[in-house]
Amino acid sequence: MEEKKRLICIGGPTASGKTALAISLAQKYKTEIISVDSRQLYREMNIGTAKPTSSELALIPHHFINHVSVHQHYDIGIFEKEVLKIITEKFKHTDILIAAGGSGLYFKAIIEGIDEFPEVGQDINSTLQKEYQEKGLNFLQQLLKDVDPDYYKTADINNPVRLIRAISMYQATGFPFSSFRTGNKISRFFETHCYYLSPPRDILYEKINTRVEKMITDGLIEEARTLYEYKNLKALQTVGYTELFKFFSNEYDINEAISKIKQHTRQYAKRQLTWFNNVGNWKKWENQDVFLF
Repeated sequence: MEEKKRLICIGGPTASGKTALAISLAQKYKTEIISVDSRQLYREMNIGTAKPTSSELALIPHHFINHVSVHQHYDIGIFEKEVLKIITEKFKHTDILIAAGGSGLYFKAIIEGIDEFPEVGQDINSTLQKEYQEKGLNFLQQLLKDVDPDYYKTADINNPVRLIRAISMYQATGFPFSSFRTGNKISRFFETHCYYLSPPRDILYEKINTRVEKMITDGLIEEARTLYEYKNLKALQTVGYTELFKFFSNEYDINEAISKIKQHTRQYAKRQLTWFNNVGNWKKWENQDVFLF
């Protein structure tokens, strides 16, 4: 009987130890790692996205690290098509693959697929980006609440990228973003075994604070400065960069910017944990010494 193909998914919040566990499992099963991180995709964002180190990348082949430029259009729909192509190819030669990261919706795209959404013109996105820069997050939150109250109730309303995506869909089609979300699941040809890391909250937050300080020491300020002129790009609307952009524009002093990075990263980690906790097919990793198969 043909051996079943298995995708081991390792999720969890930032700084929880996903990279080390994924590498350990990949070594155990002599396989490769699919990165499931919507920020580590981008070549120009290195220090601020906590990518695996060059030595870690040398240990195990990784896919979707340094995959595209911040100047390229990339979204979850493109990711779904590309990742399934790679998974299909790799499963011709192995029975187990590891997928690791903290982007819940990207995991969803792999495991059960995502809904098809209409294309939105760049002019709409550019206008909303400009309005966000001028009027702030509250403007986007109120706009989404007005045009799509159903999605507003469940959306991550502190994430400007998600807000702009939903609002732009309404402006492009005249229909709310929530109307395109069918919830239909697609059956895959492989099994998924999903686990998430969940360190004690105080330990996780301490690790986050320490990691941010190391990022600053490693040159995050200089990295962000090289990207400042592109600060309105969608890929750069993310924690670790937006705070430093405000430092460069004299909205924050450097201490406030660093403090905000820590605060916003902790908040992001909390949202990640909430997602993994609330998805039924994910189990908390309990330091299994012997895996299931």
